[in-house]
Amino acid sequence: MKTDSIRTEELPIYESLIRERGDVVEEARVVAEETQHQMTEALNGLTPAGRGPSS
Repeated sequence: MKTDSIRTEELPIYESLIRERGDVVEEARVVAEETQHQMTEALNGLTPAGRGPSS
């Protein structure tokens, strides 16, 4: 069986760790997506909401 075909429902140990410790992998994915979005805006010359130019 391929590892990418295994769902988390089939991994009781993983599910119990998520219940105890939180889904660190999911949290890291969300933070990475937010960071990527912010960096894209920064590289395109956009300023984040609520922040004006510092000049």
